[in-house]
Amino acid sequence: MQFADLQKEMIAAMKAKDKVRKDAISSLVSAAKKVAIDEGCRDDISEDIVTKVVMKEMKTVKEQIDACPDDRAELRAEYQARYDIIAEFAPQMMSGEEVENYIREKFADVVATKNMGQIMKAVMGDLKGKAEGKVINDIVKKLCQ
Repeated sequence: MQFADLQKEMIAAMKAKDKVRKDAISSLVSAAKKVAIDEGCRDDISEDIVTKVVMKEMKTVKEQIDACPDDRAELRAEYQARYDIIAEFAPQMMSGEEVENYIREKFADVVATKNMGQIMKAVMGDLKGKAEGKVINDIVKKLCQ
């Protein structure tokens, strides 16, 4: 997702007076700006930076949902709403089957070694941001057996 699109979504949420949506998107915009400044590209915020920020925010909110006590239903609902909004901007993740097929096609020579460390090193560069690390790890373990 482009940074400009993210800003447009935030403006639309502000005009619609949707506070929950505006707050969630606003946190993404500010986090993307911060990461861009840290990486030295303040004026040119790339799609990769936005994707990285969205994935990190999703993980953070997911941890908040998991850590939320059962007796705090309203807080859990608030976190879930925020997670759902952020998930709209996340790239579509590959399924386990797609990951396995991709690894078998692209990295057949590395898979043949059955060295899990080498396979993970080769695969993670290509699939970072396209598939969840846990899914990749599980499939690589399966292929190494």
